[in-house]
Amino acid sequence: MAGEPTAGETSNHFGGRAETVIQARDVTYHHHHAPAPPPVPDPHQVPPGTPLFVNRTDDLADLGGWLDPDVGGPPRMALLTGLPGVGKRSTARRWAEDTRGRYPGGELYIDFAELRGPSGGGDLFVALERCLRALGVADRYLPTDLGELVALYRTRTAGRGVLVVLDNVTSPAHVRTLLPAAPGSAVLATSGRRLGELVLDGARLLPLEPLSAHSGARLLTDLCGPERIAAEPEAAARLVEGCGGLPAALHLAAARLLIHRRLTVAALVAELEQESGGLAALALDSANGMSVLLGIACRDLPADALRLYRRLGLLPGRGFDAETAAAADGTDPATARRLLDVLDTASLLEDAMSDRHRLHDLVRRHARDRAESDEPAAEREAALGRIVDHYTVRAAFADRAVMGNRLRITDHEELLTGQEDPFAGPGARDTALDWLEAERADALAVLRAAAAHGLDRRVWQLAESLTALYLHHRHLADWIESGTLGAEAAARTGEQAAEARLRSLLSRPLMDTGDHDRAREELEAATTLADASGHPVLRASVREFAGRYWDRYDPARAVRVYVDSLALNVAADEPRWRASSWAERSSPPATARPVSPP
Repeated sequence: MAGEPTAGETSNHFGGRAETVIQARDVTYHHHHAPAPPPVPDPHQVPPGTPLFVNRTDDLADLGGWLDPDVGGPPRMALLTGLPGVGKRSTARRWAEDTRGRYPGGELYIDFAELRGPSGGGDLFVALERCLRALGVADRYLPTDLGELVALYRTRTAGRGVLVVLDNVTSPAHVRTLLPAAPGSAVLATSGRRLGELVLDGARLLPLEPLSAHSGARLLTDLCGPERIAAEPEAAARLVEGCGGLPAALHLAAARLLIHRRLTVAALVAELEQESGGLAALALDSANGMSVLLGIACRDLPADALRLYRRLGLLPGRGFDAETAAAADGTDPATARRLLDVLDTASLLEDAMSDRHRLHDLVRRHARDRAESDEPAAEREAALGRIVDHYTVRAAFADRAVMGNRLRITDHEELLTGQEDPFAGPGARDTALDWLEAERADALAVLRAAAAHGLDRRVWQLAESLTALYLHHRHLADWIESGTLGAEAAARTGEQAAEARLRSLLSRPLMDTGDHDRAREELEAATTLADASGHPVLRASVREFAGRYWDRYDPARAVRVYVDSLALNVAADEPRWRASSWAERSSPPATARPVSPP
């Protein structure tokens, strides 16, 4: 009917307050309600990285090639792994900074170390809640069921590409669950563990290596200032070497130098180079130091793997294989391999691509400190004894494979009976020589440790066996040190034959390095000892070495010495000499040599 009021609705806004007006016939209703919430900003949660960031150019390029958001396609995952303190977190943050703005949905960040409970596992439920809040989901809408949380997370990340940076993940589920749904999204995670299962989901595993010496020096200079480093360049180089390319160690060293201005670089190096407790040099307090960082890496190790870790710290050398690890731990090689896999997964081993491994120097120091604090002294001594025995037996087998039935004082029947020969079968000689070469530095370290702990019988036996390597590859400095240690050990035990043998062998590298006076002294002592031992073949061998010396200075005397050597060998019915081209001559030439090494 004309003139009757009609129903209608209008909206008004007064000072930010919303009002809806509803009019029906003669009644007008005013309904006031809160304004719509402002739009949620895209998250940008990744913390800033350190401004003093060096190198990692290749690593950042690898990440860019794999996680490039412009490529599109299914979401991708990358995992940075490596030694504790190698710079995984700072590398991830630097890459996130370099790509900020390229992911239209923003960047999310979770540090699972903050969520880690007493059990050691990260709380995935809380991580999902934090991500959803950052994506605009109010608490009252957060599901209480994990499966529903995951479904909601995927829904909220399905629209635009998102970068998710996860620090300190300990489980593949952390990475898989937080993978955004939108094409072009990515998860960049860091972990102290090699989470190889993620490869099944298409993840790229990127292990970070320690910094080079050049990059380490640059970082230390940036941290301390060029004047401080230039004042002590040699000590600074030793400090960089002692930190082993770990950025965390370099930061700690620099912090100590900056906090304690009277502390010189040389004094800090002296602290660090102490064999026992040297890691204390890289600590600010009980909560900030390399020992704490490495302790976190060991926290989740099973008891048997942690025991092996401690005992590997007792190894005198830097490298080892599964058999050596088994000797240190007092177990069998199969068990040692299983436990080494656990340590490798925890990023505590280096060079694990073959059966030879090593501990980073700072990791080895931490393992040794743990052994000294957690292992009884008797067990530490027993472990060293097993290591020395292992090397002595293995080197004796290698000596036999390389040199055959040459003269040796070590009683192989006594030493090797009941032991498994690792060099039996075709190619034994080459295999044994390769093992000796691979173990050269570590075997010499074992020899030093055995001498320091008074294991004299094993010292001279191992030194004698190592000459099989030195006669072929002629590492002269090593030979001189090994022979000297062996001869001194034999002297302490009163083993005249062993001392004579080692001193005569020692004359060879001394002659080759031009130390002829000492070579003559060793030969004179060896001759006296060999004669006192009554060992006819040894007496002949020592005279042969003496003949080599006198060839250089007195050929006539060399002839007389060679004749004496021949007579002693013939009297002893030494078979090697029956094949000599001059064995039947009464006056052999001074330059004559036997047909095989003495």
